[in-house]
Amino acid sequence: MDRFIDSIEWIAAFFVGVVALNTFLAIVLRKFFSVAIPDYYNIGQFLLGILIFWGIAATSYRGTHITVDLVWANSSPRHQRWIDIFATLVLLFVVVMQTITLYDKVASTRADHVLTSDLALPIWPFFAVAWIGDVSAVLLIAIRSYRLIFHPDQMQDPKLKPVE
Repeated sequence: MDRFIDSIEWIAAFFVGVVALNTFLAIVLRKFFSVAIPDYYNIGQFLLGILIFWGIAATSYRGTHITVDLVWANSSPRHQRWIDIFATLVLLFVVVMQTITLYDKVASTRADHVLTSDLALPIWPFFAVAWIGDVSAVLLIAIRSYRLIFHPDQMQDPKLKPVE
């Protein structure tokens, strides 16, 4: 299971690199060669959307997203666990609803044959890759929920040493 989780994180990291490379190439070509990449802006937007959804998947399992833990930090370990379970189940519900909505967007964009302006590339494959990232987020949040409820000992990151 940890290999699956790590591979999701690597895919998210890959898309960070792709977005950075796309931006870097567009700037270098425009600045030094006065050449613009066709559909650079649209493709950059789509890649950024893909990155966001895969990033949600990568951060949701580890719980490394931005949090406000004023109540959590001042609670007992038992209450902290219940807060974690509740928050993760709410997150699971929200991301499931988001995934359903995004699937509708992928299907409608494909059915409408929406294309980019310069190269006439279909847009729906970009949306589909983002949707797969969202599905991955649902799977990872479900795994996190299961482990928080039934196996809280498995939530310790093996790469981190416990604080003593």
